[in-house]
Amino acid sequence: MECARAVALVAREMLKTIPNLQLTYSEPHNQADGCFMSMTFATDETIPQSTVKGWQGTILWRSTKNPYRPTHKRSNWFVGVSFFEEVELLQIDESDISYETCRSGGKGGQNVNKVETAVRAIHAPSGVSVKCSEERSQSQNKVLARERLLLKLRQQNDKAVAASQSRQWSKHDNLERGNPVRKFTGPL
Repeated sequence: MECARAVALVAREMLKTIPNLQLTYSEPHNQADGCFMSMTFATDETIPQSTVKGWQGTILWRSTKNPYRPTHKRSNWFVGVSFFEEVELLQIDESDISYETCRSGGKGGQNVNKVETAVRAIHAPSGVSVKCSEERSQSQNKVLARERLLLKLRQQNDKAVAASQSRQWSKHDNLERGNPVRKFTGPL
């Protein structure tokens, strides 16, 4: 409980210094006491590098009064602070998709060998492409190619978000006790 309270107190001090932060995620411990095991903030503005350096790392909260365990000797609480760049997701715009037609090849007789029914859909900004030749109709293949390309682009975005969340969570448990970048003193 004391750790969760220290996280909330450090977050309060951080919000005083960086006022445009907005809470996007919190893992509550006991919401009645305003205690959080983990908090994630976001901002639309660029945070100055000097501010990042002043907060990134371990923060020490030295407790002058502990209402949770009044007779306990422990008075130092360490909180880890990390900053992450926002994930750049592919913007999916219909005007960025181009289509090429080609012959399908394989089984299907004269229609496959002489008519360009296969369609390749290409997303220009990312270079991602898919080819569709299952149907005998070029228009049907174009619809399928578009759907598959959009699915592939969404999957890439999902992978990028998952990788970013994984990097953030791996930092979550890396706390270096001692050598704090900032120190605060006050009651828990």
